[in-house]
Amino acid sequence: MSCDEKLKLPPGSFDTPELKRKLAKELHAKHPGTLKLPKEAFQTREQRNGLADALRNERYARYPKLWEALEADTRAFLRGRGEEHEVQSRLSLLRQIARLSWSTDAFVGLALYRVRGRLLARNVPVLPQVLHRACMALFQMSIGDPVVIEPGIYIPHGQVVIDGRVDIGSGTVLAPWVTIGLTRGTVGPTIGHNTLVGTGAKILGALKVGDHARIGANAVVVDDVPTKTTVVGAPARPVEKR
Repeated sequence: MSCDEKLKLPPGSFDTPELKRKLAKELHAKHPGTLKLPKEAFQTREQRNGLADALRNERYARYPKLWEALEADTRAFLRGRGEEHEVQSRLSLLRQIARLSWSTDAFVGLALYRVRGRLLARNVPVLPQVLHRACMALFQMSIGDPVVIEPGIYIPHGQVVIDGRVDIGSGTVLAPWVTIGLTRGTVGPTIGHNTLVGTGAKILGALKVGDHARIGANAVVVDDVPTKTTVVGAPARPVEKR
């Protein structure tokens, strides 16, 4: 879409959160590059602000439910740590959450991200920003508001930076000093299920990492990674197709 071609948005497009989410989905389908459009492509400042709110609310609506995410994350941490504790009831889940919170900072940081996500989805002011700063200061974990992480991931030691419109699938393992984010614009990587991201790896840009992929330590990924592929190096290149 050129700068001279304006988006034709009907009046009342941004009156409610539901309309904003609906508009965001329609724009994504019709104009995949909408986020990269210059402001001249929109008719009014109200439409530009409304679209930003619509896209933000669409991300917030995709945050998983809190207890569902905490249970899946707890099971993922238990598997990742090689522990055989069972989670069969809400009481046993609370017991394991308390134990993991005492023994690993990364679990606390991820749990606070989950809480923050639900607060953002409910439009609670101030507190999400307080939790975000606490995660950075106490656990060295910086996870941006647009990031959507499916339930059931494992972060062994924290020290991760994730920002932009990033999607991370369940079963993923993020080793320390991992960076997942942007090269330009606001759209970041989409990472599939059961992916391993090695220590110090960087995954940057609007790319896709397939399910069961393996990203080597200190790799710099700037292109798509196929399913069940191992990549290493800077820039990362495939070394094995499993």
